[in-house]
Amino acid sequence: MTAELVRGQNHPVSRSRVEVRVSAGAPVLALAALADEQGRLAGPEALAHPAAPARPGLGVPGVAAERHALTVDLDAVDADVHRVAVVLALPPGGAVRFGAVPAPYVAVAAEGGGAELACFTLTGLDAETAVVALELYRRQGAWKVRAVGQGYATGLPTLLTDAGLPEAQAVALAAAVLGATAPLDDADRTLAAMPTQVRDLSGPGDAPPRNTARQDPALRDTAPQDAVPAPGTPAPGPTESLAPPAAPYAGPPGRAQAPGDTLGGPPPIDYAHPRRRRTSTEPPEPGPRPAPAAEPGQPPRPVAGDAAGWSLEERLYNQVWGMFEDLARTVAAYRGAVDFADARLDRELDDALSDPRHRLGGSGNAARDTARARRDELVAQARAVLDRDLVQLAAELEVVEPALPAAYARWDNPVWHGRLVPEEAPLALRLGDLSLPERPDLRIPMLMRFPLERGLWIDNGRTGSEAAMAMDTDRLRRAAMDMAVAHTVRLLAVQPAGRFSVHVIDAAGAGAASLAPLVKAGVLASPPASGAAGVTGTLAGLTRRVDLVQMALRAGAPEELPPDVDRAEQLLVVHDFPHGFDDRAVTQLRYLADEGPAVGVHLLMVADRDEASAYGPLLDPLWRSLMRLSPVPDNHLADPWVQHAWTFAPDFPPSGSRVMEQALERMVRARRSRG
Repeated sequence: MTAELVRGQNHPVSRSRVEVRVSAGAPVLALAALADEQGRLAGPEALAHPAAPARPGLGVPGVAAERHALTVDLDAVDADVHRVAVVLALPPGGAVRFGAVPAPYVAVAAEGGGAELACFTLTGLDAETAVVALELYRRQGAWKVRAVGQGYATGLPTLLTDAGLPEAQAVALAAAVLGATAPLDDADRTLAAMPTQVRDLSGPGDAPPRNTARQDPALRDTAPQDAVPAPGTPAPGPTESLAPPAAPYAGPPGRAQAPGDTLGGPPPIDYAHPRRRRTSTEPPEPGPRPAPAAEPGQPPRPVAGDAAGWSLEERLYNQVWGMFEDLARTVAAYRGAVDFADARLDRELDDALSDPRHRLGGSGNAARDTARARRDELVAQARAVLDRDLVQLAAELEVVEPALPAAYARWDNPVWHGRLVPEEAPLALRLGDLSLPERPDLRIPMLMRFPLERGLWIDNGRTGSEAAMAMDTDRLRRAAMDMAVAHTVRLLAVQPAGRFSVHVIDAAGAGAASLAPLVKAGVLASPPASGAAGVTGTLAGLTRRVDLVQMALRAGAPEELPPDVDRAEQLLVVHDFPHGFDDRAVTQLRYLADEGPAVGVHLLMVADRDEASAYGPLLDPLWRSLMRLSPVPDNHLADPWVQHAWTFAPDFPPSGSRVMEQALERMVRARRSRG
């Protein structure tokens, strides 16, 4: 039975040798791209196109036609290939946009004219001239097909640029592809539809040289600004996107440049591992661990750390983000299928009401019952696929969660007990959990890349959150400050001893109870600043540090700093903003938020935006630059792929546990031992 896919939906591919059939109402080019785990092309040789149709494991037609058959041998593609994307492009002299031709139809089928395994109709296209129709991708050692349908109105060059090629290289490759192609006449269409045999493409003489340069493990936004969004995709609302932040982090004096976090604003950044720089002479990045063998017909057994990466920590990080993306897309496919079923039901009910025969003959009830039954059948099929994927993700999370390092783990994870102070900074920090209403108990860790490219804002206000509105104001404010302290302890506990200095501004002293563990352990650089004088002194000291480090970096002498400048990275925790702040202090705080992260000064604010509204638009850039979190479950965050509203749940230490105090004690002992 053929699986009919909608955008974002996936389906297992049970065969290693398949063919991808394309049917369009006008001549199109059928291309295939060999990409890594992040969907990036290693170079022009990773694209199979009419001018170069032979790639390892791939065979594509050499001309433009209305029908194509691409051959794929998944066992023959290179080991570093994780995605095989099928791309359709309009050739010169043909249709000017996909919206002017019938919707293309693509299907993955058994080779040699066998039965179709899965199919996808690319509806809703308009101004696009190039589109990623579907992709075959590896997941836990097995292959799946995903319906993509992502179109580009600016054509093939932009598509290739989005796939990771430099702009000049993408333009040149697109020109070569389109320039080598001409539409077929009727006599040649049969020849174009014949597949090139994969067995003729895998010989050593035909295989292009492999690019062994390692690619940065990036999580890219799959809906760039020039890409046409899929029909039915919700527009971004008041949610904050979890797309990558704006710029790479330069790091403190004397340290190599390192990336920012993955949970920032929309523009892409460099995701190179903080401790490993990519060069063309380095060996290839280790691939995922093979999944254990499963029973015939069953999905592979999940394995912790089965993603690509140089260390278990990096593999687990990439695996968590892969699970996050899989959950986003499978839920999007389910919601899209339900929307389609509801729209078709409405249309069929309207047709039944407008047909006089149904009104007079009494057959209207039967027509309506039939329409509802068709709708229920479609929804049931979509739900079955969703449940299948959710079960797989839940099983994967069961083995991943216990294997996470302390920086990624919940406070109730045993990894926090008896651990030593680390010698290196972590790759990321856990901020909480994310879930969707279709499966609220399936909670994906929310990881933020380290060093912190963005500051954090913990909202202690009640506006805009149903959970906060139902909570007592004093309890909400205490929970927000407790959450800030928990993040501070985690940040300190997973760093090498002495890596961070922590400053606290608590102008009114209202956070003393929450701050007690930090004060008692003696890990603060100075007592919490209170009153207007304390606010002014703390901000002046950190502003001076930012200015001096910036001047040293511009002068090319990052180590030439005055002896009184603390060379450790700095974390400023601000409680109950804007109490105690005048206009000058607000300006300094904005300066630290904007310029601080690049020189190792980070901001964590606990504030109610409504209370700060007296400053008017002055603070808007500050709020937008921070990652907003909530001390109670709230659905204000959006993923970078399909813009779901995700429910964020904070992670607090278990009630009555001394896990934070023990972590602080270990850190203090490590500091003393190092003198």
